[in-house]
Amino acid sequence: MEKTQIVPTEKLNAAVEAVLASGGMMSVVPQTIRGVDYPRVFAASSMSLRDVLAMATLKNGEKTFIIYEGERYTFQESWDKALRFANALQEKYNIGPGDRVALAMRNYPEWCFAYLGILAAGATVVPINAWWKADEIQFALKDCGAKIVIGDAKRLNYLAPLKEELSLTLIVAREDSPAADATFDDMVKEASSADIPQTPIDADSDFCILYTSGSTGRPKGAMLTHRGVISALLSWMCMLEAVKIAAPGVDLTPDEGGALLALPLFHVTGSHTIFILSYLQGRKLAFMYRWEARAAIDLIDREKLTNLTCVPTMSNEVVNEVREGELATLVDITTGGAKRPASHVSIQKEKIPHANVSSGYGLTETNALGCNIFLGDYLERPESTGRVAPPVTEFKIVNEKGDAVPTGEVGEVCIKSPACFRGYLNLPEETAKALTPDGWFHTGDLGKFDEEGFLYIVDRLKDLIIRGGENISCLEVESAIHTFEGVQEVTVFSVPDEKFGEIVGAVIYPQKGKDVDCEKLIAYLKNELANFKLPERIWISPLQLPRGTTGKVDKRAAKAIALEHPTTYPA
Repeated sequence: MEKTQIVPTEKLNAAVEAVLASGGMMSVVPQTIRGVDYPRVFAASSMSLRDVLAMATLKNGEKTFIIYEGERYTFQESWDKALRFANALQEKYNIGPGDRVALAMRNYPEWCFAYLGILAAGATVVPINAWWKADEIQFALKDCGAKIVIGDAKRLNYLAPLKEELSLTLIVAREDSPAADATFDDMVKEASSADIPQTPIDADSDFCILYTSGSTGRPKGAMLTHRGVISALLSWMCMLEAVKIAAPGVDLTPDEGGALLALPLFHVTGSHTIFILSYLQGRKLAFMYRWEARAAIDLIDREKLTNLTCVPTMSNEVVNEVREGELATLVDITTGGAKRPASHVSIQKEKIPHANVSSGYGLTETNALGCNIFLGDYLERPESTGRVAPPVTEFKIVNEKGDAVPTGEVGEVCIKSPACFRGYLNLPEETAKALTPDGWFHTGDLGKFDEEGFLYIVDRLKDLIIRGGENISCLEVESAIHTFEGVQEVTVFSVPDEKFGEIVGAVIYPQKGKDVDCEKLIAYLKNELANFKLPERIWISPLQLPRGTTGKVDKRAAKAIALEHPTTYPA
């Protein structure tokens, strides 16, 4: 069966109901969670993620799970390391439910082992963005209260000056660090056993806190529960099984498949849709040390991988680099994290005709669950982000008053699902703005549905830039620029970019009698912001920035004017 076939909504819905009727892990029941009634909740979501992973290990234990350069680890070996680390955390540091443990390193196998170990101990894992600088890491650690950090040498070197102030215990993985109090390998070796800890875990307790950039300027910690992540994982598995029924001959995740891990694990796409989903499916993961399209193609061919999940910039690089006869085992290329240019969809199908083209829409706050589009539906609607992922998630489009709007009309996208987060850490007001009492999450994205139930994202309410899948707060960048000498006013906005989708642009109005040197400004900002947040287009305005009726800077007007003129930087 051709992978370009169209799957009618009615046919897919019928297939979903057939999957649910099969029972087992796919059984759904009505349930009330945190005072909110849901018509459908996976019965299995009352388990902990630790228990679900243990079941997957029993099924797939001897299969290869992680491939990293010359190293290979089976599921059982990976699980044993995780459990030994969990027991070491409990025995050496008394870590358990209610404790938060941070994870700050690049994509190493130890990232996965430590992640699994922290949640197996009943604690909450806090992945730290590995691209952050010391100030950003310090903020997150203070905010979440984590006293133990597992990291690589680079991240621990950032934290060394903060050890005493934050009372940190630093555990180094894979490398050596003079700042470390212990090593991951030693803790694993010294643990009393590889038995599953007997600590009870409440399904509605936090398994993870993930920081996401918001319009407030500082990252917000989204509190994700065991029930939430299991709801997302089972939803994806349900949909994939339904596709097999609705489109006979198509299997987007083969039993003996493998996935490339090229996205950072500290983002929900990397941790959930690639890492944990692969664990449940018994799918091997091939790690890349650093992204490079040619190396990715060679690794996919060498390990006969079947799935590539990435951001649009990466998929486009692969399409441009691939040669005839390569990527023969690839069955699917999925993109997410940023809007994919429509032209890229048809070009990929031309260059790699045997691989499905798919995409998805989800947020950190929803455990990455939302909409999906695949097969011929994506080729026919390349501007769409897909249909609502079944079977426990609901969407609605609302106007400024919060009332649902008719099909085809643009409004704010709202999501209700047991997969949604339970709130932002230490931010009750932000939580109240985002989550309604009856469970609807206001995404801040503007979109519309067509008659067949396909969602189109057209704009965003949130003052965010999405550069190659990385969320950037305009306010955070503006605040940093304001601290540079000579800046009177600044506004930051997204600039369209063929490679990254969007990049950071800024218009600066200098103080009277002063000049702003853009090269010096960028050098200064490199000490304040992660590199992906740095402005790549800067305009120095000779006039005060345009104002709206309230007297505030009119960002849209400033952007429109700027884009009609050449940049000051680069000259």
